[in-house]
Amino acid sequence: MTSSLFAAERLLFTPTTPDTNAIPLIFAFPNEYSVGITSLGYQIVWATLAMRDDVQVSRLFTDIHEQLPRQPEIVGFSISWELDYVNILNLLESLDIPIRAKLRNDAHPLIFGGGPVLTANPEPFAAFFDIILLGDGENLLGNFIEAYKEVRQAPRQIQLQRLAQVPGIYIPSLYEVEYYTPDGEVKSIQPIDADVPTIVQKQTYRGNILSASTVVTEKAAWENIYMVEVVRSCPEMCRFCLASYLTLPFRTASLEGSLIPAIERGLAVTNRLGLLGASVTQHPEFEELLNYISQPKYDDVRLSIASVRTNTVTVQLAETLAKRDTRSLTIAVESGSDQLRQIINKKLQNDEIIQAAINAKAGGLSSLKLYGMVGIPGEEADDLDATVAMMRSMKKAAPGLRLSFGCSTFVPKSHTPFQWFGVNRQAEKRLQLLQKQLKPQGIDFRPESYNWSIIQALLSRGDRRLSQLLELTRDFGDSLGSYKRAFKQLKGQIPDLDFYVHSTWSTSQVLPWSHLQGPLPQSTLLKHLDEATSHFRSASKELQPLNS
Repeated sequence: MTSSLFAAERLLFTPTTPDTNAIPLIFAFPNEYSVGITSLGYQIVWATLAMRDDVQVSRLFTDIHEQLPRQPEIVGFSISWELDYVNILNLLESLDIPIRAKLRNDAHPLIFGGGPVLTANPEPFAAFFDIILLGDGENLLGNFIEAYKEVRQAPRQIQLQRLAQVPGIYIPSLYEVEYYTPDGEVKSIQPIDADVPTIVQKQTYRGNILSASTVVTEKAAWENIYMVEVVRSCPEMCRFCLASYLTLPFRTASLEGSLIPAIERGLAVTNRLGLLGASVTQHPEFEELLNYISQPKYDDVRLSIASVRTNTVTVQLAETLAKRDTRSLTIAVESGSDQLRQIINKKLQNDEIIQAAINAKAGGLSSLKLYGMVGIPGEEADDLDATVAMMRSMKKAAPGLRLSFGCSTFVPKSHTPFQWFGVNRQAEKRLQLLQKQLKPQGIDFRPESYNWSIIQALLSRGDRRLSQLLELTRDFGDSLGSYKRAFKQLKGQIPDLDFYVHSTWSTSQVLPWSHLQGPLPQSTLLKHLDEATSHFRSASKELQPLNS
């Protein structure tokens, strides 16, 4: 079973033969192989490690693994989804490693984690990791391995102290968090000694050669897909959007130096191409890229594109996709209300959204998927009516085009201007209301689970006290009821669910991630927050975070 999955891989890089003294390292993805191998981030880090002769890397997934070293010195996890934390704890136990960092000694490997979940807010998971890598792996990974080699023979504590000096490496155990009361706000976060930096800065790779798949396999969740990163971050800066704010600045891959060579490399081994990025069509040479893919020699290529900006949906784009075996396109509109779009800084008009539907149909696509959101700070009942009206107009303007509307609940994310807001308690009712109005119109309404949004908010705003809650929840069976049961058991020892999820926080309070610096300083986020709340109607003013 194991060998057949790995045997199906076609590698687009050449692994190096490790030195005899190479560092034995396990690089894990806390989910099944088919999911992990479809993660571009996981592929890149694995290939980077496999091309170093000073590292002997073995891969580990929840269902299969390569031959693992008897005594690994480092075990790393790439984390793309919050709830995979359960699998991290299970994998650590399967390797006979204590799940809490403070219970490990010099005989245990160092446990590191990276990826979008931990870069956004590692605190709920802080107790499980010795080391957290914040930001882009391009430079960070090499700097980490080089620093580790300097202290490879040293005791664990000395290793951690040295690694803490590397920009972007966060060692949770070297910071002390104080609270006003056991179940109250964070009072302060301080390094435990003078050698440890007060603030850890997320690392940003600024080159114009972006990532592309290092392996293609039919066993991936997207069979035989070759992925190319076209852009990184997003210039739009919607006020709630982690994908934009956390990864700034907006960077584009060079067409001649990065994209075309990568595509040629990939299409030599497969005919399925995925263009990735939060805002792919905003690449300045996107049209030239489309023309390149439209060459007759690529006629059999199946093309998929991640979410595109609505006003870049042209008939040409739709035609190219339809010819390349793509039947639908995804656009994020958030709402049909101009008022709400002003609040969130979504520079988009309803007529542009309707035009996107007309162009998609004219270009031969059969369906258009829209992403929306309820519970956005400042939202009122008539904003929902505006969304329903917009969807009706689209249906009318592009008859025969299948419309689906995926709708989530607003979840506050760290390092964004909306990090101080809580989840709107009316959100579940609002999802039901949209469902009631849109279903009869023949619009496929797909609400995201409100309960999952609650857990997402808990983890995105949580502090390190949540580690004990997460352990309990896992013991109780990892369902929504398990979280409630765990909160009940820890009553008085940690804040309640309401504090983390629904309450609007004061802009003067210490945030759980205050010692971790994203791309923008808090003063800039506050300016963007003020700009957003200036568009609130008077009835919504009480939603503003308290500038106390």
